[in-house]
Order: sequence, then structure tokens, then C-alpha cells
Amino acid sequence: MLRTHTCGELTINSINTQVTLSGWVQKSRDLGGMTFIDLRDRYGITQVVFNMETNSVLCEQARKLGREFVVQIKGNVIERSSKNPKMLTGDIELDAAALTILNASKTPPFTIENETDGGEEIRMKYRYLDLRREPLKKNIALRHKLGIETRKYLDQVGFMEIETPYLIKSTPEGARDFVVPSRMNEGQFYALPQSPQTFKQLLMVGGYDKYFQVVRCFRDEDLRADRQPEFTQIDCEMSFVEQEDILNTFEGLVKNLFKEIKGIELDNFPRMDYAEAMAKYGSDKPDIRFGMEFCELTELAQGKGFKVFDSVEAIIGINAKGCASYSRKQLDKLTDFVRKPQIGANGLVYVKCNDDGTFKSSVDKFYNQEQLANWATKAGAEKGDLLLVLAGGLDKTRKQLNELRLEMGNQLGLRKSNEFAPLWVVDFPLLEWNEESERFHAMHHPFTSPKPEDLSMIDNQPGKVRANAYDMVMNGVELGGGSIRIHNKELQARMFELLGFSEEEAKDQFGFLMNAFEYGAPPHGGIAFGFDRLCAIFGGQESIRDFIAFPKNNSGRDLMIDSPSVISELQLKELGLKK
Repeated sequence: MLRTHTCGELTINSINTQVTLSGWVQKSRDLGGMTFIDLRDRYGITQVVFNMETNSVLCEQARKLGREFVVQIKGNVIERSSKNPKMLTGDIELDAAALTILNASKTPPFTIENETDGGEEIRMKYRYLDLRREPLKKNIALRHKLGIETRKYLDQVGFMEIETPYLIKSTPEGARDFVVPSRMNEGQFYALPQSPQTFKQLLMVGGYDKYFQVVRCFRDEDLRADRQPEFTQIDCEMSFVEQEDILNTFEGLVKNLFKEIKGIELDNFPRMDYAEAMAKYGSDKPDIRFGMEFCELTELAQGKGFKVFDSVEAIIGINAKGCASYSRKQLDKLTDFVRKPQIGANGLVYVKCNDDGTFKSSVDKFYNQEQLANWATKAGAEKGDLLLVLAGGLDKTRKQLNELRLEMGNQLGLRKSNEFAPLWVVDFPLLEWNEESERFHAMHHPFTSPKPEDLSMIDNQPGKVRANAYDMVMNGVELGGGSIRIHNKELQARMFELLGFSEEEAKDQFGFLMNAFEYGAPPHGGIAFGFDRLCAIFGGQESIRDFIAFPKNNSGRDLMIDSPSVISELQLKELGLKK
């Protein structure tokens, strides 16, 4: 070993110990008669002192070290005269006796510090340098711990980890596939899995009644802060279970992770059905760390001569507590926010509940004080509060108001990263109608079972059928989702029919699953958690990128290795992609 200790373990109890450390030069300070080096590895930083009086040659050698040089230093541990309580090793320093340069380094393109001067693009290009910074080291270590504790918990409750294939068959449902041409089967393609869904169901048919996998998945879709083209799932399936069994098992997993990783004891997770979530929050993944629930104002606001309101399907408001003092400039910014193309509202109506009991509104000419007071009463608004109101089609207005609610939560500091509000959202619609394709699409996926009590509507009112499906939500983020699966061939065939599959298409794409259902498929269900999102929640951040060692940018590119890239003519010909 080129070291006897790491740079994060020496303490006051190590004084007068002869040690050898190896690591990177974080920074150096030349104080004339003495030179100090901060030596860093992934465990921490140790201060090393070189004394001109006791060893001038060694001190001169140390002065020539650049940032990020890889060195080995031998010496004696001594007590620091000026201690640093912010460092694990802040009580001691190493009195250097020997220095070996293991590798020199060019000057890095950005500082390897907690607060770096490097922009995101340059840090992604030199990701191996960015990974040396303490914030990323903490994130990657957190990811490791979450993975270990996940496996420990699932093993303890009887789950078996089983790997499923990465080269599978492409299907048109869901997001776009990444496809891989087959050299040995010219003109044919594999797809990379968006999830191991059908394979884990086949494992249930095979009798492996508790399966899990921490698995890489791939989706060729537009990216954002919580999406990557390749991502990791905690993928799970169970046999001979009902919905309640799934919820209890995986609520237990998340509670255990919070207890073991963060020392937090979570209460039992509340439950909310999809319809209630949309009515109260305009989202199937509501952030319930704060209130500001929706208030339906349609009946109170229509029929008073304001044509904008009279011509719409829904008028909905939220009550921002204590915000009646918002200036015209602040209100204009909120109006600009809801008018952004990605939100798409036409405008914003406000009502200030003044301290003197009067009301000031942007629609004063259409509504008198009594009418505005009725709005305030309906919304639970008091003196000093601010009503913010949007109008339009019901679904669209709810989604727009959800964005405004979250923005207000951010502005008012109500979305605290150190607070955790879990929630189960249940009873999703089984199907959703797509106007462009003029057919139903599965809200979750085609293998989700209808709720038994709604099964009678599947032929005549399929849009009203609820799914035996559930999502775990935390702080406005969908951590995981799953369902009780269809395990009956006839019902699965009917589901494919509702989704617009011909009998031939269903057989071609999913015949293997349908055939398996004829050989004693047990009732089964499962769930999959977004492991990267879980890491970000635990780390108190919204972006998953810094919890992945080598992520892609928003264009799906790896700037470090310059991928994706073109391939040679020979490769294209071998794959049958070019004649």
C-alpha cells in the first residue's frame, strides 16, 4: 500500500504516529519559513507542514507542487497550534519527512473546491475532476448507502435479486426506445429496456414470488432536471398479493431508508385518490408540505358581466397567506410567470384582502365588495391574504394553477428541502383519451389491472374505469409507481383491444406474455422507484444529475467522451445499415 492512513482519519489520538499519506494537492501556502499543503483524498483533507529550518531541500520541493499533483508524504503526526474545528482532521497536522511525486498535474480548468468557479458545461466535460469535489463525493456516497440499505431491507423481507436482459424487443407503447441493430440478424433490432416490466411478470409465472433488481433503464425522451436517457430503478414484483400488501411493504422500505440514512422516523403515509389530488392540487404528485389548496369559484364568479369568466369551464383560485402586501410589480411578475409558454395561461386575476376589511381586485369594475368577500370566505382567506385566480378549461386550468401554487410555495419558503411529506396517490384512471391519436392510452402501462368493482364498465364506459394502481409521492416528486397486474389472458387481450391493438399486433408484440398466462400465472403486482430521484430527495436537491457519476446533459450528450458519435463505414455495413 502506498499509504498507511487516509486523509480523513487522523485525530488528536494519532499524535506522534509515523504515517504515510497519499492523495491530491488541494492547495498550498508558502509562509516563508514554512510551507503548508492541504492533502486530499475521498475521505477528507489533512494539513501537511514543511519546515525550512529542519529540511530546506524538502521544503523547496514542496513549494514546486501544483494543484492536483498526486503525492505520497511520510511524516509524524503533531498537534496543530491553530486548530480548525470545521475539519475532521482539524486538531492535527503532518510534519513532513519525505515527499514523493506520484504524478504531476496540469492546472485544472476550474477550482476543485466546494464552491467552484467552473460552469456546468466545463465541469461535465471534465467530470472526473468534478467528482473530486466534496459536494459530489457526498452525493455519490449517499447513493451508495441508499443502494446498500435498499438491498439489505429487501433481502430481510424475502426478496431475491434477479437480473433481466438488456437486449429486448421494441414495443410502441410508452416512451421512445433506444434501438440496437443486430449484426447477426440483419435488418432486425433489439431495444434497450424502458423497464423490466414483462420479465418481472414472467418471473412471477416462474414462481419467484418476491423479485427485485436495482436496474439500469433507458428512454429516448426529452430531458429535464429529473430525467436522464439512462436511469436506475429499484424494480420490484410480488405474487399472491393485493394492493395493500404492496403499499405496506414499500412504505416500510422508504421508512427504513429514512431511519437508517437520515435518522428520521416517518409517520404512516397518508393516502389520496387521483380525483382528489387533481381537484385540490391540479397534480397527481402534489407537494403537501404546505396548504394552498384549490378553491372552486366558478359558481360565485360567473354571471356577473365579466366575459372572460362567463365563457370558461372553470374558475379556480388559491389563497396565498399574508401576501396582500404584494406590490404591483410583484403581481405583474406572477402574471408573466403564468403566461410563459410552458404554462400557457392567458392572465391572472388577484384579490387583496386588506387589513381594514376591504378588498382590492384586478376585476373591481365587475365585482362589488360583497361578491369579493364571498370569494374570500369560500377560499378561507383572511385579512392580509391574497387570492390568485385562473380560468379556462378544467384540466388545463388545474395544471396551470398547480405551477403557480408551486411557484408561490418557493417564493414564500414553504418548500423546505429538510422537510419530507410522503403520500400515496391511488385509484388512477385506467385509460386516458388522446385527442391526436383518437384512441385510449394506458395511464400507467397495458399490464395494469382494473379495479375489480369497475370491471363491469370496461366495455361500455372504459374511460370511467379506475386502475388498481398507486404512486408514491414525496415533496411534489413521484418517487415510484406500480400496480396490481392483469394475470388473466382474456382480460389482457381486452386491454390490448381497448388500446387499439389488433389481435395480430398484440400477439406479435406480447404473445410470449399471453402464452405464459395460460400456464398458471399467479395474482401479482409490483412497483418501481426512481433511484436517482430518491437520491436527490435524500440529498435535498431537485436535479438528479449530481447523484449520477457520469450523467448526460440536456441534449442527451456526454461531453466528457463526446457521445453519441458517428461510427465507421465498416461498422454501418456490418450492421446492414449501409450497402
